[in-house]
Amino acid sequence: CIRLYSEEDFLGRPEFTDPEILRTNLAAVILQMLHLRLGSIEDFPFIEPPDGKAISDGFNLLQELSAVNRENQLTPLGRQLARLPIDPRLGRMLLEGARQGSLQEVLIVASALSVQDPRERPPERQQAADQAHAQWKDVDSDFAALVNLWRGFEEQRQALTANPLRNWCRKNFLSYLRLREWRDAHRQLSLICRDLQLAVNKDASDYQRMHKAILSGLLSQIGHKTE
Repeated sequence: CIRLYSEEDFLGRPEFTDPEILRTNLAAVILQMLHLRLGSIEDFPFIEPPDGKAISDGFNLLQELSAVNRENQLTPLGRQLARLPIDPRLGRMLLEGARQGSLQEVLIVASALSVQDPRERPPERQQAADQAHAQWKDVDSDFAALVNLWRGFEEQRQALTANPLRNWCRKNFLSYLRLREWRDAHRQLSLICRDLQLAVNKDASDYQRMHKAILSGLLSQIGHKTE
């Protein structure tokens, strides 16, 4: 057994990992608590109460997503969001996708963001992998590249049986298991959207409508490119 740290370092560490509620953004927890009308978050008897900053960060994110108003009360959009059992950011994208007429594409992107990237890039064959992945590249958007990859895989999946499909994935530096995971996530989100009666566009969406929907969940992550 080779340890990559000293015994002194090991003994100085806390005995247990911090509970998850102290480490993650609380937006999803707060959203569910508001939806279930569990009263004030600050007064709730958590086993490990999160600190005030974590609670206010959670509320800030929900305000950014238009899920709560300035008084931290649930909005109609927030009520819809609470019915989506996924990260509120991704849920917000789906709701906006339905509004913009780009839900078909946003379902592909949101499910991709909830799993690991299926594109493989082994250190000894990076150039070959980049060349293989270039067929799905989009000059303007990495999100559009995910949609291209999804459609490319779906085409092959319908044309090939299991073993040739695995070979195709290997040849194109794609993880077959992660692609299946992506399809599972996509199917679950599609069923949820159907339950919420969100309309999926039949025709392909344009760049603008798709990206407006994606941006609705990522407002605090917009960068501004200057000279």
